[in-house]
Amino acid sequence: MAQPAEKIELFDVNSDEELARHEARLREAERVVEALLFASAEPLDEAEMARRLENGDDLPRVLERLRAHYVGRGVNLTRVGKKWFFRTAADLNWILAREQVEEKKLSRAALETLAIIAYHQPTTRAEIEEIRGVAISKGTLDVLLDTGWIRLRGRRKAPGRPITYGTTDAFLMHFGLEQIGDLPGLDELKGAGLFDGRLPKGFDVPQPSDDTALRDDEEPLEDEAPALLEMEFLDESDAAPEPTADDED
Repeated sequence: MAQPAEKIELFDVNSDEELARHEARLREAERVVEALLFASAEPLDEAEMARRLENGDDLPRVLERLRAHYVGRGVNLTRVGKKWFFRTAADLNWILAREQVEEKKLSRAALETLAIIAYHQPTTRAEIEEIRGVAISKGTLDVLLDTGWIRLRGRRKAPGRPITYGTTDAFLMHFGLEQIGDLPGLDELKGAGLFDGRLPKGFDVPQPSDDTALRDDEEPLEDEAPALLEMEFLDESDAAPEPTADDED
């Protein structure tokens, strides 16, 4: 006796239902993340946003969907390191500018010091001086700390336990970088005309890293930044001041 033909499903109903539930979950997660970002006065850390979601693993996909949604709009979703925030579209900044604030320009010494810290972090004062070829003044580091672009990371596990310096999220935000690795490399610097003439054999621009975790040759700071910086230059304050290249800039 002939057996009835087996029913064949042209579409996987369960699969379609699962996809629909997944899409609904992502849309709801987008609403939650969007609300959190709008309500926050400061850039939000990925870990904090993931904690607020039903499924934190959805966060990378949610952020990319939101970023794509805001492309070409009046505000854009921007990433700096592992933090996200809404920023006015760059081509619309002029509409919101009500008055021109004159910004104090950094000295050549401060710019050189900032560049060395950005590319060589974590770096110490002695290493900065070795690269620049001249002594660095406390005032130069004070200015950079006041801008919020650099920070005291820790202490190098070496004689004298020198302080190590690194950049901050504020540095990335000011210069429009998503991550420190977006800094220009040697080819880009050459293309911009910043390197003229023949470079020394083997010369290269280091690959920067601003990982917040202390490295194996670093240890935590034990005091507040102002007090530590005072101690860093304590020995010099007892001696007669001598002019440095920083004093002339």
